[in-house]
Amino acid sequence: MSEADFEARLRALRPRLHRYCARMTGSAIDGEDVLQDALVKALHAQADGAMVDNLGGWLLRIAHNCCLDFLRRRARVELVPLDEGMAHAARPDTDIVTLGFHAFLQLPELQRCAVILKDVLGHTVEEIAAIAGSTPAAAKSALQRGRSTLRQRAAKPIATPARADAEKLASYVQLFQQGDFDAIRALLAEDVQLELVNRLKLAGREQIAPYFSRYAAEPKWCYALGTFEQHPAMLVYDHTRPDQPAHMVLLEWRQGRIASIRDFLFAAYVLDGAAWRKLQGRLEITTE
Repeated sequence: MSEADFEARLRALRPRLHRYCARMTGSAIDGEDVLQDALVKALHAQADGAMVDNLGGWLLRIAHNCCLDFLRRRARVELVPLDEGMAHAARPDTDIVTLGFHAFLQLPELQRCAVILKDVLGHTVEEIAAIAGSTPAAAKSALQRGRSTLRQRAAKPIATPARADAEKLASYVQLFQQGDFDAIRALLAEDVQLELVNRLKLAGREQIAPYFSRYAAEPKWCYALGTFEQHPAMLVYDHTRPDQPAHMVLLEWRQGRIASIRDFLFAAYVLDGAAWRKLQGRLEITTE
């Protein structure tokens, strides 16, 4: 397989891999970070001559290991061990695919892996065992116990973002709605970082100037203040579909200036199954 063909297949599989990483890490944003790490490792392995028979399974193994590394490194949550003597009556009416990402963090690692691979991505027990490095019997047991636990426990509510962060972002969103991109540029730190996820990274006020010009030239977008998981976010809508964001933008601030912009225009797959909420009332739609 040529390098170009390999990279094309990685792009095609990226949304599917993100569905796994987001649920393993409990966050669409963290899942994207882990996915990027996994893809870099896959590219290096391919360059080193790795022989791959089943690309999807191979990439999921890499992504799985990257997720475990991330969780152990960050230690963000305390995994909930299951009492071996507990027996749960599963609720068949619970759709596991629709559960919030954070809900999966209630499970130990193998159970989480098994439920995601089987109920979200459709893998067999044998494939789960190969990806997780376990036996089929252990994978089957983990799947059953993970399903039971998820159906018994409600997902944790999403926290409201800090008021100060929401207010700063609200001003940013209002400037976008008004098309006042000169005012936005005045808010940028000199060393501002821009990441168009899944496309490119730029640094510095001068380097990212074309980013705003492209938004100014595109009449189909409209903007609203909202949350994405626990983060204040600018939700970006296609005005022909005002019920569902097309993508979203995250900001980081430093001393009253915009230090970082993370735009998911080219990674809309992160919205699949993630928790988002519009904070302001009626969506403002502008037409030309």
